[in-house]
Amino acid sequence: MSGHDHAHAPRRAGFWRWIWLAAMIGAAVLAFYARGISVEAVPLGQTIWGVFAPVPPAVILPSEPAWAGLYLIPGLVPFTNTMASATIVLVLIALFIFLVVQPAVRGNDLVPPSGFGGGLYHLFEMGVEWLWNTAEAAAGHKWAPRIFPFTATIFLLVLFINLFGLVPIHETWGYTKRAHGTIPGYQMIAVGPAQFIDGRSASEPDEELHAIEEKYAAAGEEIPSKALYYHEAAPCPHCEVVPTLRRASTDLSFTLALALITVIMVQVFGVWSLGIGYFTKFFNLSTIIDKPFFGVIDFIVSLIELISEFAKILSLTLRLFGNMFAGGLLLTIIGSLTVFFVPGLFVGLEIAIGAIQAYVFSALALTFMSQATVSHHGDGH
Repeated sequence: MSGHDHAHAPRRAGFWRWIWLAAMIGAAVLAFYARGISVEAVPLGQTIWGVFAPVPPAVILPSEPAWAGLYLIPGLVPFTNTMASATIVLVLIALFIFLVVQPAVRGNDLVPPSGFGGGLYHLFEMGVEWLWNTAEAAAGHKWAPRIFPFTATIFLLVLFINLFGLVPIHETWGYTKRAHGTIPGYQMIAVGPAQFIDGRSASEPDEELHAIEEKYAAAGEEIPSKALYYHEAAPCPHCEVVPTLRRASTDLSFTLALALITVIMVQVFGVWSLGIGYFTKFFNLSTIIDKPFFGVIDFIVSLIELISEFAKILSLTLRLFGNMFAGGLLLTIIGSLTVFFVPGLFVGLEIAIGAIQAYVFSALALTFMSQATVSHHGDGH
């Protein structure tokens, strides 16, 4: 075959595409087949080999201990699953800076080395340049160098946290505990040395329930309702998994802390630029004697400005928390209802949403800080 014929030869279908297709079909068949298997006649604790139906999510707003009984301050402050995820993110950011960014910067080369590390550095450099141009356009040449480190840090932190939260180690493994309430949860199934939660509702073996009733009758106590079974029968027929890792931006404590730091820095930049007179923006009594009518209006407007500062905290907190929590919940629900291929489409959507929310938070922080450096009387430089 000549070179010309070889250039126009049709491409052969890759081997791996058929592997992926077979895996998708196999996963769909197994998942829907497993949903149809009845486990009502299976005694609790008996080993079952096979595929279990996905477990729908337990909607729990507060973060929970990453491991049972693990505390930063014994009995007071637990080391939560969102703290564990955020700690890993901080370590990854530090490694990226010291292993990829810092060597390229110290090398004093106009063109960083090629390869995987060089490509990451190029991407990082493009992002930093874009953030700097945005800060300079909003804050001006004087204040951009002072505001930029805060807004860029917010963007990178929230972006890394949002993207790292999509790694499948989040909300997939952890320890079990009794589910909230008395509604039947999901039972533990032993597969060799491992324990899995089956995605079908827990059964109520009559002999187990009868044994519990006899225990209370022998003690002369009132026999409780059947809901008691879910609190005393073993192994854990009313369970939920507490994930060891959970995306930090789905924790209201993290978003509130970030919003508080942002609004505090807004006040710092305001005082830095305008001095103590910055606070007359919130308690404007300067014209109430000379111009009583308009002075009262100015005072009322200043109180509205004060309320708006607290509204910034609420807005920044709930915007990031709401979008990230809803996105994570959507992924979990889609993952429990569909199989293999469909959740991947929503993961791509969540990547875009995570990046957008990181930019929105940093852009709002940049706007608030930039506005604080400008006199509200119109006499600022």
